Amino acid sequence: MTKQTVIEFDGGARENKLTEARRLLQLLGFDSERSNERSAYVLLALLELGPDQDWTQAERSMLRTVQIMQWLRDFYEKDYAANSRETIRRFTLHQFVDAGLVVQNPDQPDRPVNSPKWCYQIEPAAHDLITSFGQDGFDEQLAEYLAERPGLQALYAREREMNRIPVQLPGGKKIDLSPGGQNTLIVQIIDEFCERYTPNGEVLYVGDADKKLAWFEEDSLAELGIEVDSHGKMPDVVVFLRDRNWLVLIEAASSHGPVDAKRHRELSELFRGSSAGLVFISALPSRAELRKYLKEIAWETDVWCADNPTHLIHFNGERFLGPYS
Repeated sequence: MTKQTVIEFDGGARENKLTEARRLLQLLGFDSERSNERSAYVLLALLELGPDQDWTQAERSMLRTVQIMQWLRDFYEKDYAANSRETIRRFTLHQFVDAGLVVQNPDQPDRPVNSPKWCYQIEPAAHDLITSFGQDGFDEQLAEYLAERPGLQALYAREREMNRIPVQLPGGKKIDLSPGGQNTLIVQIIDEFCERYTPNGEVLYVGDADKKLAWFEEDSLAELGIEVDSHGKMPDVVVFLRDRNWLVLIEAASSHGPVDAKRHRELSELFRGSSAGLVFISALPSRAELRKYLKEIAWETDVWCADNPTHLIHFNGERFLGPYS
């Protein structure tokens, strides 16, 4: 991140630069939402372009969302609240990435989605264009860039897809998950836990930290009397054991915690219409990780640790690995 020193703020220069940034985004084809004030500020931060600087001075720094917000406080006196971080990420940065204007994690493309080091950088061809904004020849360069952009978008989309994790569900269906985070544990759940403890089970739902869900058999859940919102607080993996009439609800506790008393109530309410008995599983990466959660795990649930895949830990109750009435 380039170090700069700001002595005082020039309100006129700031507004002019903001107006120019919005105009540039419009020329790049972004709609009103992606060329609004927030998006213009984010673009200026990614370029580390102060109010009094010329567009030829634009940088290509790798910045995290929190760094973008801090830079705007320092150089534009724009103080976004801490809870605005998700809005900036979801409604500006994601659209910049999809359009090929910005690339994610150029230093480590397979960085886990929940990593605090997740960062963004202006794409090289876009940076070349931006530094010519206001200069002779910009219009011609813009036309050339826009003509090539579909190819750029496809290129970066392919790179993102190459880093996804392939996984095969029981029955042979293949899906893929975004890299890192709890998805690494979800792959272990499907490959290790399901093979041992839910043989011949039907996987009805798999969550994905990146795109919310990777697999959702809505009709099959409806046949069991369950109507759920796929964007609600679903467990990470749902498996139906038809021969036992069990519905196994598995939480990947690597990032969100295990099935505690509160989560047990939430899941019981979410699946209250189920004609199948509910089985609650907390899946953790290791027994060492389990130590953090021992006092929180709900009774009448089971725990599976990926580093000891052949064993289950049962938290009381009258039965072992089964539903309770």
